[in-house]
Amino acid sequence: MFSGLNRLIKIILPKRLFYRALIIVAAPTIILQFIITIVFFDSIWIKANKNITRSLVAQLKTIEEIYQNDKKNLDFFTDSYKNNFNFEIGITKGDFPKVSGERKFSPMDRSLRRELKSTFGNNNYWFSTSKFKNAVEIKIKSNDEVIEFLVPKEMVSTSSVRLFVLWTTLPSILLIIIALIFLKNQTRPLVKLAKAAERFGKGDYVNDFRPSGAQEIRKAAYEFDRMAKRINRHLNQRSEMLSGISHDLRTPLTRLKLQLALLNQKELSEKMSKDIDEMEKMLNDYLQFAKTQTQEETVNINLIRLFDEISGNYNNKDLKISFQESINLKGRPMALKRSFENVIQNALTYGTKVFVKVQKTLNRVLIIVDDNGPGIPEDQYKNVFKPFFRLDKSRSLNQSGVGLGLALVEDIINSHGGSIQLGKNEYNGLQVKISLPF
Repeated sequence: MFSGLNRLIKIILPKRLFYRALIIVAAPTIILQFIITIVFFDSIWIKANKNITRSLVAQLKTIEEIYQNDKKNLDFFTDSYKNNFNFEIGITKGDFPKVSGERKFSPMDRSLRRELKSTFGNNNYWFSTSKFKNAVEIKIKSNDEVIEFLVPKEMVSTSSVRLFVLWTTLPSILLIIIALIFLKNQTRPLVKLAKAAERFGKGDYVNDFRPSGAQEIRKAAYEFDRMAKRINRHLNQRSEMLSGISHDLRTPLTRLKLQLALLNQKELSEKMSKDIDEMEKMLNDYLQFAKTQTQEETVNINLIRLFDEISGNYNNKDLKISFQESINLKGRPMALKRSFENVIQNALTYGTKVFVKVQKTLNRVLIIVDDNGPGIPEDQYKNVFKPFFRLDKSRSLNQSGVGLGLALVEDIINSHGGSIQLGKNEYNGLQVKISLPF
């Protein structure tokens, strides 16, 4: 029971810290104001209004009885009440109004109707509190005559209600606005920290981040900055070491090539040359991996231009690229271009036809690469993304390398907040589906 209630509360409550903190600050103020308003209306305003209305109706009853006992001094009678009580009294012999002038949901009308009904009975009274701005019109049926009263509204309702509501509402609104300003200032550093962490997780170089806010938030921001610098330093050292080793190995390989060219034994020379060529290709893959680890600025990328460059580089009639519309996204252009080229190159190597579709969804862009090659067994989909894994059956995506091709692609796509999936297509070949946010 409690677990279900807890889940329901989690669903109802807002997810962002700013709105949760706002509820913590504003809810007690609103509840307190609501309670005070209810107590005021119940114990003060309603009771005071009831006593005022009862007193007024008692005066009307007294006037009606005095008039029935002595109708000769009518002018003196009406002038006295007009001068002393600000009453307007008129006597008519017309028809009693049949259409009610009272409001159903007005506390003032409800209280007045209750007192008039208990004093004069049903169908013997009529009143309207909305016909005049500062006065209430009341009609009393007395025998064959109708006594009309025009009394000030202050005699029916207390005049301090609006003032009370104003004083209870405006300070609460002012306090909530002040709380909004302070909460916004307190949550802004957290939002900046979250955005910086998101950018760093996507591979961006975060160099414009400045810790701010409360002491705890500043401490978390400082630790994040130190962690980001340590990770960047580690990545740079690894890339520089890998790049240095690859470059250093190229020198002896070049010397070996020259020495093999001078050998008289051609068969041995050819075999050793193949081994050296394979080693050189492995070094190129290592260098390519090292290049993907270097920092590159995030810019706005037009995918149509990017794929036009890729298509121009291949200049292959078997490569078909189609767009639904122009799409822009933020990313590192060289890294994304390298990953797309890697996938397309694999497709061209093992298939005779390659179809690339770029389409836009609600908040993501899909790049789908289909070929009519032999494909990959489904049980090997996860393995081909592992570094240095080579698939030797039917199709190897890294036949001439060391197994870093799709590992590099996955690393680049994931660093941009995207995902990559493998599957079969309608041509019984391999389908590579890349999803990226924009």
